[in-house]
Amino acid sequence: MVKNVYIHIPFCKSKCRYCSFISYPCISLKEKYLEALEAEISHFYNGEELETLYFGGGTPSLLTAKEFERIIKHFNLTAQTEITTELNPDDVRGEYLQSLKTLGINRLSLGCQTFDDNILKLINRRHNAEDVAQAVENAKLAGFDNISLDFIYGLPGQTTEIFEQDLQKALSLGVRHISLYGLKIEEGCYFYTHMPENLPDDDTQADMYKKAIEILTSNGFEHYEISNFSQPGFNSKHNLNYWNNNTYYGFGAAAHGYVDGIRYFNKETLEDYIENPLCREEEHNVTEKEQLEEEIFLGFRRGAGIDVEKLNKKYSIDFEKKYKNILEKYLTTGHLLKTNNGYKFSDEGFMVSNVILSEFL
Repeated sequence: MVKNVYIHIPFCKSKCRYCSFISYPCISLKEKYLEALEAEISHFYNGEELETLYFGGGTPSLLTAKEFERIIKHFNLTAQTEITTELNPDDVRGEYLQSLKTLGINRLSLGCQTFDDNILKLINRRHNAEDVAQAVENAKLAGFDNISLDFIYGLPGQTTEIFEQDLQKALSLGVRHISLYGLKIEEGCYFYTHMPENLPDDDTQADMYKKAIEILTSNGFEHYEISNFSQPGFNSKHNLNYWNNNTYYGFGAAAHGYVDGIRYFNKETLEDYIENPLCREEEHNVTEKEQLEEEIFLGFRRGAGIDVEKLNKKYSIDFEKKYKNILEKYLTTGHLLKTNNGYKFSDEGFMVSNVILSEFL
């Protein structure tokens, strides 16, 4: 039974210079897009009682409260359902937030990236540092307690000291959850063809990451996933569902889903999706070998790591025998740690996780 839903809202007023996500400025197509989205939901969603519902983008805050309501009404929700929407700080106003709260949305994820106004201009964000502080204040006044801030480290002109100040400012605002992502410049973004000269090097990025772990964990935040930190009780249930390798619906252009052993993704362009929202771009039957590899890859992303007994039972393997050499190698170097029920990365292991995980594949 699928109990989690991701909805992609692919519209943006402007494109950030580091962004290679699927988003479009064609806001005039929003009504046709919402009609297609409703058709997709009505066709594929089977009425399951949801544990999580997540609006991502793009910029979901380009939806009006009535447009959010129009989508939300399709789902079977309870008072316990975690309903998250991503918001741009400059879109957040008190009356709007109160309307979202009334609809049942109970978790907000604000794209801060940094509190340095010069860097915000350089990466083409529309907000400034004061907008973020005001957005958090407005959200609290509207009754939101579960508020997350997203940051990027390794931005042009960013130093470890600037990043530390970002984190301290976030702590002073009293948010419950913080996500941190190292800058990756990929094909499709502005920086890919206009590479900034003053990018922090890999060692500096590593220092920023280590400093973040030190600052946040010493202030009561749990490092519960490689890029995510929260106060007790405020883990993102939706994202944990991904990392636990569970099923989920993905609705909207370019959305990915995982249902009945099939991973799928939708048409990427607005025109193709609007023309036929029921036609997937691709579907892939996940083999048992792929399932095991995904479970290992995703499980090690969590701060708690992997549960060996669970893997052995689910896949009829002897995990410690199958991966004996890899485990011994990285236990010796200190990149892996033994837990009561399995293994997890140390802080140093998180920093080279892709290298280590590639050996399990």
